[in-house]
Amino acid sequence: MGVDFGTLSARAVVVRASDGAELGSGVGEYAHGAIERTLPPTGQPLPPDWALQDPADWRSALGTAVRAALRDAGADPSAVVGIGTDFTACTVLPVLRDGTPLCEVPALRDRPHAWPKLWKHHAAQPQADRINDLAHARKEEWISRYGGRISSEWQFAKALQLLEEDPDTYQRTERWIEAADWMIWQLCGAETRNACTAGYKGIYQDGHYPSEDYLAALNPTFADFARTRLDGVPLSPLGSRAGTMTAEGAALTGLPEGIAVATGNVDAHVTAPAARAIASGQMLAIMGTSTCHVMNGDRLAAVPGICGVVDGGIIAGKSGYEAGQSAVGDIFAWWTGLGVPRSYLADAAERGQDLHEYLSGRCEGRPVGAHGLIALDWMGGNRSILVDHHLSGVIAGLTLATTPEEVYLALVESTAYGTRVIVESFEAAGLPVTEFIVAGGLKRNRMLMQVYADVLRRPVSVASSDQAPAVGSAIHAAVAAGLHADVAEAAEVMGRVERAAYVPDPARADAYDELFAEYRTLHDYFSGRPEWAGNDVLHRLRNRRNGATTA
Repeated sequence: MGVDFGTLSARAVVVRASDGAELGSGVGEYAHGAIERTLPPTGQPLPPDWALQDPADWRSALGTAVRAALRDAGADPSAVVGIGTDFTACTVLPVLRDGTPLCEVPALRDRPHAWPKLWKHHAAQPQADRINDLAHARKEEWISRYGGRISSEWQFAKALQLLEEDPDTYQRTERWIEAADWMIWQLCGAETRNACTAGYKGIYQDGHYPSEDYLAALNPTFADFARTRLDGVPLSPLGSRAGTMTAEGAALTGLPEGIAVATGNVDAHVTAPAARAIASGQMLAIMGTSTCHVMNGDRLAAVPGICGVVDGGIIAGKSGYEAGQSAVGDIFAWWTGLGVPRSYLADAAERGQDLHEYLSGRCEGRPVGAHGLIALDWMGGNRSILVDHHLSGVIAGLTLATTPEEVYLALVESTAYGTRVIVESFEAAGLPVTEFIVAGGLKRNRMLMQVYADVLRRPVSVASSDQAPAVGSAIHAAVAAGLHADVAEAAEVMGRVERAAYVPDPARADAYDELFAEYRTLHDYFSGRPEWAGNDVLHRLRNRRNGATTA
């Protein structure tokens, strides 16, 4: 059984370990989804850039998804010998020593900082800036492993925000844990920490977290954060067995007590074996609400602006690299919810299409650049290579004749340009990208995939499964249960990929080269980076908005 905890739902699959056949699947929706406007118990407004979740939603969705997958497969629960799970990262929560989330402590229920912070909680940018500035001032060696900048999405920035904005709740926090590890705690009854989230999101490098001296320089009360709230539990390698299913976990899922529970993992990294993307140079883009780019390499290298490089972060024996874009599917959903007239809705309904299919159909076959637009894909900030979540989106070239589908196409293209920046950054650092593979829900959009092939000037392969992260978790479960020797062996048997499903059109690729140069001009200018003669206007606008909101 593999379970993928996404941004809005949990998806479970029953997979046959002998050949990777997907026998059944199920979905459990989160009742509260992403909590971004108001806190559920009180309705109190949340500040800008906040994003929370309710752990009760995760438990409920797990039970619903697993039981639905078993029904769909027509499988007896006793046939399941192992379960693996993955989670969005860095979705992190403060808990008591027994694993109780602080938001479930009655006295703290109305405190926003007691709730889990979703990966796209970007309100800790000021703390992230200080973490980065101090690391460079002190010449901390670990900062180069993260492309020179720690993200506001990650553990230390979010924890420092908690300390400085709600010190009482911080003092009540006995453990600070990724949701990926917390969920394993619910299943096997013991706290574990996986090497993936610790390395990429927890600044764990070469056997330790940042020093107490460094943390004290950020804030004296923060000095013991890593020692008291992160450390103390050995890190578990990916594919290992975290424990066995407890009676409580069995009641939660409907699965047998005593089955193997695999070590927790991240939704992007766990997908690599499902897409057979574990060889060095194979870049896998997991495209959904955001995009995460992961790739193995044979050596550690400094790549400016990436999310990190971790020994064994994707698969044992290789250096795992991660980069990403904070918003991709979210951008398309934003536009379909905002910029589409009623006539389009009616026409799409008449054709039996959703808006993405409809808009894509209206875009296909148009000459490259005919819309006269260039967009920056920063509506959710920039994860790579600028690592700045207080940047915002830009659309240049709008006229009174611009149509909704033209804006949609420009937004699609912007995400492809953002991916090309990432690919070129890897290759400039001496890490060639030998194959580009896509997994996730957006791989179903043919128009989008062809744009990526044309913009990247390279074939695009696609994972065969529509539930590749969940299949990846099932692969890790099979290894934890002893059905395969290691993840590489299991990937060869259970993974599936369609090689070169989309190939670039040379003429369109040439035109996109010219537009990418324009994108890069805007990218550098609006970055605010002085080394690129950038203008800080987007930061000034963000600060003005935040000041007006809180006034």
